[in-house]
Amino acid sequence: MQCHLERSSKWLSAWLHTERPLFFISALLAAVLTTALAPSARADDVADRLAALEARAALISIADGLDAAVDAKDWDTARGYFDDEVRIDFSSLDGGPPTTISSDELIGFWRANLFAEKTSFHLRGNHVIDIDGDVAEMTSHGYAWNKLPGLEGGDFWEVWGVYEYAFARRGDGWKLTAFTFKATHQRGNAAVPGAPKPTE
Repeated sequence: MQCHLERSSKWLSAWLHTERPLFFISALLAAVLTTALAPSARADDVADRLAALEARAALISIADGLDAAVDAKDWDTARGYFDDEVRIDFSSLDGGPPTTISSDELIGFWRANLFAEKTSFHLRGNHVIDIDGDVAEMTSHGYAWNKLPGLEGGDFWEVWGVYEYAFARRGDGWKLTAFTFKATHQRGNAAVPGAPKPTE
């Protein structure tokens, strides 16, 4: 028995003079800290995920809300989705170059073009969203039509394409800063969307 105790004592003494105790203590400390910090880390991760989901929902709500406001000719609501200036690109429809204008000017153009007699319908889906802090981008598939009864050559026009939006987070929420529509297919009377208001 005494011999066994002496051998154990010598082994313990030799072990304590190696790096194994330090490794063992470090591993134990790491396990304790990981256990202690895990709930906080998980809470931070959940909070980040919720914030991302909220931002995504807000951006989709803006895109859908803008379509609804334009079709309802609710121009004040439509204007509220935009920043003070917006970069627009409708070159696939009218051939004009991309440009930056005031959002008031854009809404004024839509108001004049989509007068009471001209109805519209906009629909979009398949949103792909990239959020980076206080800026974001969205790509969506879109469909729209315009109708103007009595127009020579046909009263109906429809278009399919891709919307590309850019957003910035402001003090009062997300705002549209860029708006691009890339038409992929059109059908009907192409004169309908640009047709002026009939004279009395």
